[in-house]
Amino acid sequence: MRVVFMGTPELAATILDDLVQQHEVVAVYTRPDAVRGRGKQLEPSPVKRVAERLGIPVRTPRTLRDADAQSALADLKPDVICVAAYGAILPKEVLDIPRFGCLNVHASLLPRWRGAAPVERAILAGDEETGVCIMRMEEGLDTGAYCICRIAAIEEKNAEELTDELANLGSYALLTALVHVERGAAEWTEQDESLVTYADKIEKGELDLSCADDAQTLVRKVQASSSAHPSRATIAGRGVTCLRLREVDDTRACELTANMLSGEVRFVAKRLFLGAVEGAVEVLELKPDGKQAMDAKAFAAGVQGIKQGNLTWGESHV
Repeated sequence: MRVVFMGTPELAATILDDLVQQHEVVAVYTRPDAVRGRGKQLEPSPVKRVAERLGIPVRTPRTLRDADAQSALADLKPDVICVAAYGAILPKEVLDIPRFGCLNVHASLLPRWRGAAPVERAILAGDEETGVCIMRMEEGLDTGAYCICRIAAIEEKNAEELTDELANLGSYALLTALVHVERGAAEWTEQDESLVTYADKIEKGELDLSCADDAQTLVRKVQASSSAHPSRATIAGRGVTCLRLREVDDTRACELTANMLSGEVRFVAKRLFLGAVEGAVEVLELKPDGKQAMDAKAFAAGVQGIKQGNLTWGESHV
């Protein structure tokens, strides 16, 4: 089929790479170049980089509500528009252009976690599983019926690992859905509105750690974090990004963290622990500001007096 693809981040780039193997992608729409990560310069989106490598024309309109932009899209005569984390709302005029409609690869098990940050919200909520749905787009926010879902266990995967898995699941689900849609064999399931939850975007600093959090919350914040939304903290006076934590649950760790107070730092038996409101967490990997990622033992080696037990931790000062 003639496909117009719309997407922006790495998840969408993975899907585009697979989509071009089986369909004619006549154009790619993505968000305009922007400052991404910690850099100061404008960078193309991951989808734009893939499209340029594949020689596919790229368009970066700031809005699709403009009549000229809609006309240019209609001139492409797409059979279907495939969308994955595009980052902009498609107005009805766009939804009505392709004869097979617009299909969205959404990274949750709808109707759970409609919205901008389904992967992070699933982790933060302690969901045991998540997945992807191929949804028929309509004017509402992720309200359309879906035809194919694929499930992924969350386990201890962080947001980036889980997103990679969902990208691959979503890619194959989309290819399957396109076959069914073209043949008129797709079976659509309407969403149960009584089960809807919303995945609001992750705000700046939302995943930073606080000694007012309980141990489970601390672990989930770090698990849901990424380079775009790091989990920052100050440990023993040093600004750090926490990369891996785990709750204290084994017998030995419970002995080592007995009577720890919230905000307390304890380095004992070559293991680094942080006291929480309820329980404690063990730091497995972190990145001090201006340095490379390291394990807890290497970090502790650079902290004078850490074995004396009078150091504290708390929220990031940045």
